[in-house]
Amino acid sequence: MSMEVIQPGVCTTVQDLGRYGFQQHGVIVGGAMDPLAMRVANMLVGNRQRDAVLELTLKGPSLLLQKDLLLAVCGGDFAPTVDGKRIAPNRPVWVKRGSTLQFSHAKQGCRAYLAVAGGFDVPMLMDSRSTNFRSGFGGFEGRMLQAKDVLSTRPPGEYSRHLACNYADAAGENAFSQADWHVPRSLFPYIAEPVVRVIRGEQYSGFSTESRERFWKEPFRVTPQSDRMGYRLDGPPLTLSSPLEMTSEAVTAGTIQVPPSGQPIVLLADRQTIGGYPKIGYVATVDLPIFAQLKPGDVVRFREVSVGEAQHALYARERELKQLQVAMELTTGWR
Repeated sequence: MSMEVIQPGVCTTVQDLGRYGFQQHGVIVGGAMDPLAMRVANMLVGNRQRDAVLELTLKGPSLLLQKDLLLAVCGGDFAPTVDGKRIAPNRPVWVKRGSTLQFSHAKQGCRAYLAVAGGFDVPMLMDSRSTNFRSGFGGFEGRMLQAKDVLSTRPPGEYSRHLACNYADAAGENAFSQADWHVPRSLFPYIAEPVVRVIRGEQYSGFSTESRERFWKEPFRVTPQSDRMGYRLDGPPLTLSSPLEMTSEAVTAGTIQVPPSGQPIVLLADRQTIGGYPKIGYVATVDLPIFAQLKPGDVVRFREVSVGEAQHALYARERELKQLQVAMELTTGWR
């Protein structure tokens, strides 16, 4: 036992990087909505980047720590506290057994990620620990967390133990101690009025000239009918030049479908495996974390990029993460 849920929050689930290799059987990928924040949170506590974390949505949980833990919080700002005292995001924090870790409503963004040294210990199913709560499997008993649930953590690795020793010594009689360095917020692409990069979809040319112009120029608002499966957007209606008959085709995270209503749907982590609506575009993978942090009511715009530009941006992000890993290991005396 490592952590008891006192209050579960709105939608708190165990997630990792998802369940790959089973879409031909109709099994969705799932996983963290904002994989960038999730990966960085794991890096900060010395885990593998795909280890299981808690994903918090809109309002976070209250958790009673049943043993000393090294943890980190990344993503949206949920104002985390330990025994009522604010802890800072984007850095390692060592917390003493018996303390209460509490999160508030999201003050910025929509989702935050809590990583603990070793990662959360839930059964591996189809090479993933992520929760598929629509189908009721994976994660913690296939569902969102509830009050009185007790989560366990896996044994921390050598690097995690090195980090924990550093900050445990600094805590003294205090309930927690945190690093005096942090990952800069500039690493995370969350901005007040986001412009998301998009690649043209297979049916882009089938939309009317006016619709294509509106798609790039006009803002779209996230509606309350949005969830982990997809974000429904409200904006200028997008129409086809002529009726189009389609068979269902494979879809992916970031696919922008346009149903007969003309209002686009951006498919996200819990997307279905195939879809039959025309696809006007694809959100570049590097910008999916931006979508993950949008709340209902937020506004987003689209900017066209080529496949090559999208790939270049993603490679640059991966290089940045590798450099960050080295910098953290040097800062903490591991190298």
